[in-house]
Amino acid sequence: MSTERPDNDVTGPRRRRPPLAVASVAAAVLLAGGGGAYWASTAAGDGGAADRKSAPPLALDAPADAPVSAASSSDTPPPGIAPGEPDPGGPPVVYRAAGELPDGPDEAAVHHARGTVASADVARLAKALGIPGSPRTEGTSWVVGDDDGPGALLKVTKQAPGTWTFARTTPSKPCEPGMMCANGAAEPGGDPVSEKAAKAAAVPVLKAAGQDDAALNAGQLMGDVRVVNADPKIDGLPTYGWSTGVQVGPDGEVTGGSGHLKALEKGDTYPAVGADEALKQLNAASRGEGDAARDIGGCATPVPHQGEPKPSDPQCVPSNGKRAPVEQTVEDAVFGLALNYVDGRQTLVPSWLFTVRQAPGGPENTVTQVAVDPEFIEKPDAPTPSGDRKVTSYGADGRTLEVTFWGGVCSTYTASAKESAGQVRISVTEKPQEGKKACIMIAKELTRTVTLEKPLGDRTVIDAASGGAVPRT
Repeated sequence: MSTERPDNDVTGPRRRRPPLAVASVAAAVLLAGGGGAYWASTAAGDGGAADRKSAPPLALDAPADAPVSAASSSDTPPPGIAPGEPDPGGPPVVYRAAGELPDGPDEAAVHHARGTVASADVARLAKALGIPGSPRTEGTSWVVGDDDGPGALLKVTKQAPGTWTFARTTPSKPCEPGMMCANGAAEPGGDPVSEKAAKAAAVPVLKAAGQDDAALNAGQLMGDVRVVNADPKIDGLPTYGWSTGVQVGPDGEVTGGSGHLKALEKGDTYPAVGADEALKQLNAASRGEGDAARDIGGCATPVPHQGEPKPSDPQCVPSNGKRAPVEQTVEDAVFGLALNYVDGRQTLVPSWLFTVRQAPGGPENTVTQVAVDPEFIEKPDAPTPSGDRKVTSYGADGRTLEVTFWGGVCSTYTASAKESAGQVRISVTEKPQEGKKACIMIAKELTRTVTLEKPLGDRTVIDAASGGAVPRT
């Protein structure tokens, strides 16, 4: 990036210049199995100007207690905080550009996860993993392999995006004579294979998953297991939050992995904002609307006596009662596609991928900001009044939805649903029983049943009281 910019203020007019070359982005998030998530390819729509003019407002879903726009990857946030969002209990974060930022393209398309995974696609992946047998149905998933004892097991959810997980509990080759084995698996402690060997072992699996052209990174180690992370490009743009991870053991065999098998479909095209404007939106979201100017006021520390050094406390409290902001430097900005939820469905949305660093020589993080022009983003529904009950879980059977929540013994509760193409929004309303002036304060777990207009399918259940997704029982 250029360093000729006179200051780090990004609130001024945008400077016209060619977009920065795509640079390496911080490591992608991995699932518990050592892999990330994803695969996609373009499918429908040409993303032209006609699509943009007729594109409906983009209905981004807001995670509970977090702004819609920002998301980051590198560190695991505290419970209840979305990845990349500032901790409400901590100081605000201010991002400063180290130099000029690119303008990026004028428009870009979203990509949706839709449809179901075919049995043939699962069989192709199972063959690449060396698992014998044909795909069979277990609940809402395709399953290949042995799930009742040592062996190898592949599970793929039928609904898009076809999340798959693979684990091998026995080696693909017998233990060598004289080598100690535990439950059929070689004792850990061997040396991990080289990055070149790990990539070679992962290539057949990635090809079966449709990612043979993805950028590979084999730098991650989990003990003696090397993980190959694959990050595909969609419409020539880098992706963030949609990696596939393939684990390779010290014997050079694939021992585990996870990702997504269903290809994404190209959706509507939207006007995009430049990196300068996106960074302004990111700062507004990280500090709260209207707080940008008030938060930067310095710390309320005592004035030192003459000759004494000025105290320095990064956690000090300014005179306005708020903690001083923590500054992070934006070292690079790349236009790409980042994972969001749109109307309850996983969607890759045009976004700016900011590479940030808090201190020189410190670790790099990636923070993303939606790049769609705000005029084309539909504001999410506001949470219902706090008197309504929060739904803790749900069960579904066709059109019947059974929701669980905590309530009192002296009130009556009614559950209702607001349905759309990608989600079902549940509200549980409380009404105190008439004639009961005094009531024992006992909370109990309650359930209510809602009949939907059509089967739930792969739609996401949203709690109207919090705005967050509800876990399935």
